Formats: sequence, C-alpha cells, structure tokens
Amino acid sequence: MSDWTDVCADGDVPDAGTLLVRVKGEPVCLYNIDGSIFATHDQCTHALASMADGFITEGRIECPIHSGLFDIRTGRALTAPCTIDLKVYPVRVEGGRVLVRA
Repeated sequence: MSDWTDVCADGDVPDAGTLLVRVKGEPVCLYNIDGSIFATHDQCTHALASMADGFITEGRIECPIHSGLFDIRTGRALTAPCTIDLKVYPVRVEGGRVLVRA
C-alpha cells in the first residue's frame, strides 16, 4: 500500500533550489530541477549535513560540508568522500500540492 504525504505547495520549492520538509518525522529535501520536483533524504550519507543547505548544479547536489556530489534524480553518490547513495522518495504533484511517498 502506498502512503503519500502532502508536504507543501509546488510553488514553495524554489526554482533550482531546495526545501526541507518532514515526512513521517524524517527530514526530506525537495529539489526543483527545471520545474520537476524530486526528493531525497535530507542528511548527507558521509557527514550528516543537511542537503537543503547544499548547492545544486546540473542535476546534482553538493554536500555543504565536504563537497561530495549526489545525483538528485537517483540519489547516487558521485564523488568522494561520499560513497553511500542518498535515499530517494517518489514525488507527485496534484492540484498544486507536492506529495511524497515514504
């Protein structure tokens, strides 16, 4: 059974930016990439930094502490020191609301 959580309005996630939300108590980072919304767990798998404080470039998020890169769409760790992928969450937008499945 899928369990979707309404987390915000789609306009709340800034263009080429991030928004930190909570889904069932878990910190989740939302990303707006070219008008599409994506979601990953908010904590870097290397240093536990908030990905919402990271820097987006070309579909990747850079950890604000050690500059490791992750693919926003897949959560894949792309560069050292990050070696463990970020958890990704399915997202859908309905009626102007962002829903995340946890």
